[in-house]
Amino acid sequence: MVDVEELQSKKLDQEDENEIVTENAAFVHGEPLQDGTGPPKVDSEVEVLHEKVTKQIMKEGHGQKPSKYSTCFLHYRAWTESTQHKFEDTWSEQHSVELVIGKEKKEMTGLAIGVSNMKSGERAFLHVGWELGYGKEGSFSFPNVPPMADILYEVELIGFDETKEGKARSDMTVEERIGAADRRKMDGNVYFKEEKLEEAMQQYEMAIAYMGDDFMFQLFGKYHDMALAVKNPCHLNMAACLIKLKRYDEAIGQCGIVLAVDQNNVKALFRRGKARAELGQTDAAREDFINARKYAPEDKAIARELHLLAEHDKAVYQKQKEIYKGIFGPPPTPKPKKTNWLILFWQWLVSLLYSLFKRERHKAD
Repeated sequence: MVDVEELQSKKLDQEDENEIVTENAAFVHGEPLQDGTGPPKVDSEVEVLHEKVTKQIMKEGHGQKPSKYSTCFLHYRAWTESTQHKFEDTWSEQHSVELVIGKEKKEMTGLAIGVSNMKSGERAFLHVGWELGYGKEGSFSFPNVPPMADILYEVELIGFDETKEGKARSDMTVEERIGAADRRKMDGNVYFKEEKLEEAMQQYEMAIAYMGDDFMFQLFGKYHDMALAVKNPCHLNMAACLIKLKRYDEAIGQCGIVLAVDQNNVKALFRRGKARAELGQTDAAREDFINARKYAPEDKAIARELHLLAEHDKAVYQKQKEIYKGIFGPPPTPKPKKTNWLILFWQWLVSLLYSLFKRERHKAD
């Protein structure tokens, strides 16, 4: 519906097959996550999945549900029902969780039942009885969960790999993990071109999940470069999706991850600058665009963004000038003095008498 943005030059617009091409697709309304201060209030129908597990849908998903031994990737927040204490939040940690249905830890049994009844992209609210959670003893390490505590989960199933996909991440070789991530990235690019931004982000998140920090720290040399060649484009493509969804703070975070390992990445600087500009952080945005221009001095998109910022600053200055003018008003104009005709008459009369006096005196001399 919306054409490719004029300000995208060929350098930033014509990406290779690893990158998203369009920088300005149609706006898609994305549902923001709960603020995380407490369990969400959900009014949807309660579905009983198990004697100790219920589910309420917060956002519909798509496609099939995972089967036994599927490798699922998810984000969740968890609270104890009695105290409303939040003891885990993978969103804030920016680290998705891998859960293999049927091979989950004992304390994840209830969560696994809920996830196995969700579709990709679905977000749900689960109530899990203590028997399928941390049990009678609870947990006094991490996470800290009291004994016999029923648990509330807000869960989003990012996606899943069926058993035919292969193995759990921990059982994969480096090449297998990078290959699986690359396939997810390419699937995400297909969704993006169809303007299915939420589905695209799910694929990018799953790709990133294959290359978590613990995995990246173990890599060096060509394997580290291979992994970054897949991982960084996923973060950049996530940022592009988030900008279109107007989730600018999250887009800045994705660009920051790339810049932490490649501080001169032009696309990361450019997209972070766009997000900052949308948030009104003009000074920070200008700094990003100027830094990007150092490495792409001929790029028209960067030049245009800097021009737009300059025009914005000029408009703000004019507006402030008008405001201050209205507050203090124009300088007062001096009022003309009124003419006192009586004084003028006496001045004229005195001058006349003086002239006559001088004349008579001159005659006498």
